[in-house]
Amino acid sequence: VGGTDRSVTILEVAAAAFRPGAMPADIEPGLYEVGTFAPQYWNWPTGVQVCELEIDPETGETQIVNFVCVDDVGTVVNPMLLKAQMHGGIVQGIGQALVEDIVYDADGQLITGSLMDYCLPRADDTCNMDIISAPTITISNLIGAKGGGESGPTGALPATINAVVDALKPLGVNHIDMPATPQRIWQAIQTAKASAA
Repeated sequence: VGGTDRSVTILEVAAAAFRPGAMPADIEPGLYEVGTFAPQYWNWPTGVQVCELEIDPETGETQIVNFVCVDDVGTVVNPMLLKAQMHGGIVQGIGQALVEDIVYDADGQLITGSLMDYCLPRADDTCNMDIISAPTITISNLIGAKGGGESGPTGALPATINAVVDALKPLGVNHIDMPATPQRIWQAIQTAKASAA
């Protein structure tokens, strides 16, 4: 308490603040704080991903034939773990782009609630991936590292779905919703053919 030798701990203040009966009538119970973190230096990772794939126009089946990822995550502390993190993230992004679909019925009941109904990518759904590091050391921390966990799936989604649209463009398809399942791809091809006729 200002101007006295009396004090209370922050825990006592917090406990009192959440007891409505202990608060004056004109003060709402609770203790809240808002802060802003404004670092002197930012350290976002950057990168680029390219997906090469083939689509069978008769079935809508997609086969990824090549995937390249170049990332700048600053100082690479453990190259093997970074590549593993990138591989896993890229496969996650490919899965979201091509096969993973959350489906509800007309009553709002989830019908893809188990792995019997919800498709995840498997090893044979992908290909060999070239993971290349192009580090630019950041000055925002002592080791010069940036985050590497989000780079894989963040770039894989647009790289994969844009590769699908690019492959379908000669057939008259300019857009496809994710996930670009074989059924959706086949239907988009049929719709484009019917529109062209």
